[in-house]
Amino acid sequence: LLKQRVDHLDNVMTESTSKLREISSDTSKYETMLQGLITQGLCQLLEPKVFVKCREKDVKLIKNVLDKCKNKYMELSNLEVDITINQKDLLPEEIAGGVELSAKDGKLKVINTLEARLDQILKQNVPQV
Repeated sequence: LLKQRVDHLDNVMTESTSKLREISSDTSKYETMLQGLITQGLCQLLEPKVFVKCREKDVKLIKNVLDKCKNKYMELSNLEVDITINQKDLLPEEIAGGVELSAKDGKLKVINTLEARLDQILKQNVPQV
């Protein structure tokens, strides 16, 4: 029974990952998702200077949403933030998408890639044995 459960979860993870790749191909939905992921990460970090790491093909989309993210963050926290896209150290192209945010020279990190979010959901919904 336990093996069946593990096999089923592996299948769910594989199927979900392929569906996540489809999400990032729908530009308007994906742009909105990126905005939410970045804003959430900013709220978790609560730092004045934040670096965003993304896939190379997402740089333009991230640039499009940064002002909205800053404004929403200010509205929620009453704090200002300076956001820089890290274009030297990019996320691998083979991931489904999302972002990593960091502050304090990388000592503080929020990993909001789509795979990390999926993994988080699966861990929350799977009972520990």
